[in-house]
Amino acid sequence: MDITAPTIILTLVWGVAIGCIYILLATGLNIIFGVMKLVNFAHGQLLMIGAFLTWSISVSLGLNAYAAIVVSMVVVAALGVAVERLTFRRVLGTDKLNEIFVSLGLIYIFENAAMLLWGTGSKQITSPFYGSSLSLPGISITYDRIVAVFVVIAALVAFGLLLKKTKIGLAMQATSQVSSAAMLMGINVEKIYMFTFALGAALAALAGGLYGVIFSFDFQVGAMPTIIAFAIIILGGLGSIKGAIVGGLLYGIAEQLATLFLGGIWGSAVAFALLIVVLIIKPTGLFGQKGE
Repeated sequence: MDITAPTIILTLVWGVAIGCIYILLATGLNIIFGVMKLVNFAHGQLLMIGAFLTWSISVSLGLNAYAAIVVSMVVVAALGVAVERLTFRRVLGTDKLNEIFVSLGLIYIFENAAMLLWGTGSKQITSPFYGSSLSLPGISITYDRIVAVFVVIAALVAFGLLLKKTKIGLAMQATSQVSSAAMLMGINVEKIYMFTFALGAALAALAGGLYGVIFSFDFQVGAMPTIIAFAIIILGGLGSIKGAIVGGLLYGIAEQLATLFLGGIWGSAVAFALLIVVLIIKPTGLFGQKGE
């Protein structure tokens, strides 16, 4: 196989694009864990539902795919509120096994519901840029991948401003540090938990919509991204948003380069090998702190 410089550049672009989708999922997981100390293995199923909802809204209403993503984010955020209040709220603060089994149960519920609603066949969201690409010397990059990168950047900037410049963002930070102290300061911790889970769910829906524009998907699409998102969180450091961003980019690029040089079956293997090496050198992850 003749691997040229343009091919490597194109592979890096693909790695950044898929890495950005992983970043959204990992960021949502990270804020839920950081604020609520909750482990949710069903987070990838919210990505799956976001993708299906975006497809349905786009097809049935004839809405622009990217506008449909915004609508699906609102719907999945509302679903996140329901999930948090009806399931995780009941077991939060008890044994971690309770949280794990609830999330495992939700995986089966969401996947079977999706199978009943949308079937078992694969789908792909058609965007306004479908079939269009940016042609550069030696390479051609689809506009959808470029748009995905800029959408993720905008979402992360907005998320950063929310955390640092708004009352609810500051309340989330206070709750993430010591929830009991936050309550004494007059913060309604239960509402913060509800908002945090809704925000994480909305980010998962955004990731799902972008994923569905770039790749085909089915009702089982959420499984592997969840594992990858947890790997990215561990790679970057628990609770670190900067770690989720760097970890997501490293994972996406490593996966795509391994696929290029070694073949498709090696993509995830090499990326997880990178995770293992980082943890051997720095057990707390790239940006994790001791005692986290």
